[in-house]
Amino acid sequence: MSQALPASPLKQLWLKWRFHLNILLILIPLGFMPKYFADARLFRGEAGLGANVIRDIQVGPYSLDLAELRDEAPRADGPAGYFKSFNAALCKACIKDVKAAYLRIGKPRSLRAAGTIFFGAPYNMGTSLPIPPRTKPDAHIWITLEGWDGSMYQASIPLAKASPATVAWLEKQGGNK
Repeated sequence: MSQALPASPLKQLWLKWRFHLNILLILIPLGFMPKYFADARLFRGEAGLGANVIRDIQVGPYSLDLAELRDEAPRADGPAGYFKSFNAALCKACIKDVKAAYLRIGKPRSLRAAGTIFFGAPYNMGTSLPIPPRTKPDAHIWITLEGWDGSMYQASIPLAKASPATVAWLEKQGGNK
């Protein structure tokens, strides 16, 4: 008659603690859920447009609200460079008249160089604005609105007002040019 060998100490430890380790694997992701839900609310527009909201920017006969998505420095996107996310909301009266909205650092030369286009619903549009590393901290962001009738309206706001975090990042990058 043969006898079973006793389990190794490692197997005994596993058999004793496996239940507790599985519970831990369930609880760890729950710690990240509040940030996930906060980001989901922001992207759905339920938490407002974002940080540093600038209300009622007049662009010709229209107006819009502009906000940076998060109050943080621009993020690197590989070889494409650095980008900053902005959200905008058109006024209710001008939604039917505006065909497209664009955002750019520096004054656009024409509609073909108007910048990055906003996408999404007119009351919560978003875009990722490229931030060239040699941008001066006193630069202006230009908003271009194109109407369905072919009209084009432009307005500018200081980058420091639209995104103080980007200006701080640019000043920090000053020595790295």
